Amino acid sequence: MEKLKSTTVVAISHQGQVAIGADGQATLGNTVAKSSVNKIRKLQGGKIVTGFAGSTADAFTLLEKFEEKLGKYSNNMKRAAVELAKEWRTDRMLSKLEAMMIIADITDVLIISGTGDVIEPDLGIATIGSGSMYAQSAARALKKYAPQLSAEEMVKESLNIAADICIYTNHNLIIERVSE
Repeated sequence: MEKLKSTTVVAISHQGQVAIGADGQATLGNTVAKSSVNKIRKLQGGKIVTGFAGSTADAFTLLEKFEEKLGKYSNNMKRAAVELAKEWRTDRMLSKLEAMMIIADITDVLIISGTGDVIEPDLGIATIGSGSMYAQSAARALKKYAPQLSAEEMVKESLNIAADICIYTNHNLIIERVSE
């Protein structure tokens, strides 16, 4: 049975602002299953924002685990991310999950994967999903050549560029800013 998946998620830290956004497309094989999926979740009143790509059910499982880790480690986002990545890699059930996450607070942007990776990306740009390389290229160019834009504007434009190129990404965007 095919899994519901595919998307583009972008997080950008720029000039003291952090924004994260995703398109709304979910595909089942090579068919659009839904065009308005919300892949962005705010935690702790918006102080931490997450985005996910991959199997939706798997992503929700990981989101719940991440929230557990946040509670266990006094809302220390980096520590919770590392502990989630360790458990994801070593736990028999979790290791089968097919998803990736971006998590961000006002100071850090991280990518978490099931291989045990917790990556703090270069230039404050994190991208995951089918259109991630298109969005990353656009975000890098925007940061370099249009630094007057806000983080939120850069996320929006990066996602729109990815949607113009990637067949698994659409223009139904949800973008959130991280609160202080």
